[in-house]
Amino acid sequence: MILDEIKLTGLRANAHHGVFEHERRDGQLFIVDVTVRLPLAPAAAGDDLAATVHYGELAEQVVAAVESDPVDLIETVAERIAAVALSFPAAHEVVVTVHKPGAPITVPFDDVSVTITRRREAGRRA
Repeated sequence: MILDEIKLTGLRANAHHGVFEHERRDGQLFIVDVTVRLPLAPAAAGDDLAATVHYGELAEQVVAAVESDPVDLIETVAERIAAVALSFPAAHEVVVTVHKPGAPITVPFDDVSVTITRRREAGRRA
């Protein structure tokens, strides 16, 4: 099966994730990139939104997932986002990058990010 991609790049959310008290108290910007891999031919052949991933809904759900329930690690946030993306029935695989440009690092830097890849379990449909 050929897997195509839908990409959302640079989704922004303010949230209160982090291990330090000031991160939890003050919050900060998180930026998310999501690539959903799925077969797009069926959606294109039938011009059928139900056969693909509605990227507007995905974007809203990703931002809501980032903004909910503070956790210590951006790795945990990435897992949460991957679960959201894989909840769409057409999604087979997702690559999620969570950027934390305001991470509490004492040396100059441009960005901190984690990237994960997750696949739907074989035979499992959301």
